[in-house]
Amino acid sequence: MNFDLGFFAIAAPAVVFAGVSKGGFGSGAAFASAAILALVLPPTEALGLMLPLLMLIDLATLRPYWKRWSWPDAKVLIAGGLPGVALGVALMAVANEDVLRFLIGAVALGFVIWRLWPGEARHKALPVWAGALAGVAAGFTSFISHAGGPPVAVYLLSRGVGKTAYQATTVLIFWIINIAKAVPYAVLGVFTLETLWLDLWLAPFALIGAWLGVRAHDMVSERVFFGLTYVLLSLTGARLIWDAVI
Repeated sequence: MNFDLGFFAIAAPAVVFAGVSKGGFGSGAAFASAAILALVLPPTEALGLMLPLLMLIDLATLRPYWKRWSWPDAKVLIAGGLPGVALGVALMAVANEDVLRFLIGAVALGFVIWRLWPGEARHKALPVWAGALAGVAAGFTSFISHAGGPPVAVYLLSRGVGKTAYQATTVLIFWIINIAKAVPYAVLGVFTLETLWLDLWLAPFALIGAWLGVRAHDMVSERVFFGLTYVLLSLTGARLIWDAVI
């Protein structure tokens, strides 16, 4: 891998973007960073690079949202999320790089389609058992692409939690899920000395993004933020799928 200024010109903004999303907008778009990095790195290395940075962002955002979460909803999603991580481990152990590229791209495009789909059906209150299934989906997609936000969003939005409770709940859920992902990533060889060294260089950008996200929570329109996110995810998702099948 050639880690020159061109690489950091892509990686640093992507990491800041992840911090802003996780710090202020419910983690829904944070996985765009992994998708962007997968354009310039092998997918497993992009995932391994991002996880320590995501865990650092989790720690930085826990305090401002401490105990502001919806615990009944969080525990249902966490209970499903841990088995979902196990399913992700089983897939990654046998999948090749093109399979991972395709899955990351498909999740990216699927998220955009879901968010832009017309109608109100996706906002109807879902039962607790659906929350457990959403947790499984979140754990699985988080493990293979750091994209657990959409399934969690589907459930939490249906439950009618407030904006800050929604944000705080996602912080708690993904703090625990990301911890659960760390050991399997190490065992599967997803982390390398190179990616861990890069994490040290990129850590300040993760913290800057988290700081900006917390402060933007009440200041920046979600419509503007997610509008940009949809464009990024559509472009990167389509490119990753193209690279996987061609």
